[in-house]
Amino acid sequence: MKHPSPQAPARAEHPRGPVALSHVSLLGIGSSVPERRLTNADLARLVDTSDEWIRTRTGIGERRILAEGQVTSDLGAEAARRALANSGIAPEAIDVVLVATATPDQPVPCTAAFVQEKIGARNAMGFDVDAGCTGFLYALQVGRALIASGAYGNALVIGADALSLLTDYQSRETCVLFGDAAGAVVLGRERGRARITDMQLGLDGRGAHLIQVVAGGTARPTSAETVAAREQYLRMNGREVFRFAVDKLAGLTRELCARNQLELDDIDLVIPHQANGRILDAAASALELPPERMFCNIEHYGNTSAATIPLALDEALRQGRIGAGQRLILAAFGAGLAWGGALLEFEAD
Repeated sequence: MKHPSPQAPARAEHPRGPVALSHVSLLGIGSSVPERRLTNADLARLVDTSDEWIRTRTGIGERRILAEGQVTSDLGAEAARRALANSGIAPEAIDVVLVATATPDQPVPCTAAFVQEKIGARNAMGFDVDAGCTGFLYALQVGRALIASGAYGNALVIGADALSLLTDYQSRETCVLFGDAAGAVVLGRERGRARITDMQLGLDGRGAHLIQVVAGGTARPTSAETVAAREQYLRMNGREVFRFAVDKLAGLTRELCARNQLELDDIDLVIPHQANGRILDAAASALELPPERMFCNIEHYGNTSAATIPLALDEALRQGRIGAGQRLILAAFGAGLAWGGALLEFEAD
């Protein structure tokens, strides 16, 4: 006996035709972190370090780590559900699911497929974006452009990473830095919480060797030898990355202001990629920006890669740090070497 096909859920109606990039809005936001905490005291039992050593060099006190059996798409799906609830849009009305991640559930298929199924966004197309810690802003620009083209009405953009799985817990230099999290935003063409006024992205492959996982790709497939050499873990040149990061955070902020005929005093809050507290302090000093205008939550989460920007944005909103009519700059840098910035203008009441 043949069963009737289930009727597709109703879809949101959107005006047809392209719109200006500046007319794409942020409609909702959400984030998710694992329950498990990995404190500096816990790390001191694994490597030669201490709470004082870690805090002095990174500003980190603890980070969140995936539970047994938990995967990247679990974090991404929960952040997506919260962003959807915040936007008032049903999962079935989502047209595009984009997941920025360097730690997919598995090589094939894309993590967006797992997120789509978990949240019930059955009418959406989707794919992953890998630009390291800058991935969320790359995905944000892709979602923005797809909506502006007129081909799609809305998009769910997720930054989700579980860098604990790429962390060598025998390396004091890197194991203190990374944690796991996800953040998500819903984009659309109608008036929302904030307009994405401008974005700027860049990449300099000459620095690709500064942040990398050597093994696991076609250049060096995983083998007994690569595992023995611990080449499946993330390595980076901290000194060079520090210099690059400070320059980019300050430069992006200034350039976004200049491109939009704004002064730095016109920016109410800068939300940077949460890589290292010393980088954020140095960038704030270079910009002569007071601490209250540079958002920092790295103490509680560490570096969560593509999740740091949406996680910090969600937290800043929930803390009341962002009000109607305010302007924000989001700025990130990461493996590639990639970088990106965004200017947001929150709608006046």
